[in-house]
Amino acid sequence: MKKLFVLIIGLLLLTSCGSEKKDKRIKIGIAQLVEHPFLDKATEGIKEALIDNGYDANKIDLEFQNAQGDFGTAQAIASSFVQDKKDLIFTVTTLSGQTMYNATKEIPLIMTAVQDFKLAGLTGENITGTTNGLNVEEVVNATKKLLPNLKVIGVAYNTSEANSESQVNQLKAICEKNGFILKEKGFTKIDEISPAIDTLLPEIDVLYTPTDNMLVLSINNILEKANKAKVPVVGCMDSKEKPGVLIIQTLDYKKLGYRTGEIGIEVLKGKKPSSIPIEIPKGTEIIINKKVATSLNIKINPNLNFKNNVIIK
Repeated sequence: MKKLFVLIIGLLLLTSCGSEKKDKRIKIGIAQLVEHPFLDKATEGIKEALIDNGYDANKIDLEFQNAQGDFGTAQAIASSFVQDKKDLIFTVTTLSGQTMYNATKEIPLIMTAVQDFKLAGLTGENITGTTNGLNVEEVVNATKKLLPNLKVIGVAYNTSEANSESQVNQLKAICEKNGFILKEKGFTKIDEISPAIDTLLPEIDVLYTPTDNMLVLSINNILEKANKAKVPVVGCMDSKEKPGVLIIQTLDYKKLGYRTGEIGIEVLKGKKPSSIPIEIPKGTEIIINKKVATSLNIKINPNLNFKNNVIIK
């Protein structure tokens, strides 16, 4: 009888433990580097994907933290998420990903808005996600068709950001291939951007703007300076957000974030992050802004043979 009682108690304890494990709430963190329309949309997409797939407030504890562009704060967020033993962490931007990876090699990290995972050193077993790396050559090809006298391209970029370094490396190779001169100005602080632009503008035919997290914070000032100097700006800025850009390559950051959320769900269901390939965005478009072209006295030849993903509007 005593043995039977012990057996029953043991079974009850096992059932109880199994129930607790099954009903355990999932702890998820989202770390974003800075407030910006593109990045905010990516985070919104992640959250939407979680909810659409049943990972809502009834099932998960979701914590969102924004470092507001401060590296020390980003480190503190990473430390906090690790100490809280998150089951899964999403990161938005390269620096957020790097900071989180420095803090943990165990918790699955699902990253987005990373230009070049390999260059950024983000190749660990607990890493996967989506890249916002766009095709720099497509932008340059559209630019040289629209501006046949193009000779000198300028670029200002954060020398400590892997995203920018990757795009500038592409730009160097493209300029060498096409015989263009590339003028570069590096910066490491936001107050160094304006002087860098002032130095570049008198020397260049076109200003290329990479998807640089520090640069996008100053884009309004950059566009004001460039438009006043009658220097076209091309790059990877959303035309709806920045109407002063002549040629842009668009990317739907909400869709990018949504796909990132879906990948995170695959990991929650048992897939190893390293078994899921990094995904490249699909369906990007290059938009030539007719209003900006007119303001810069640039005539758009109707006979120009652009690719199908190039839109003039």
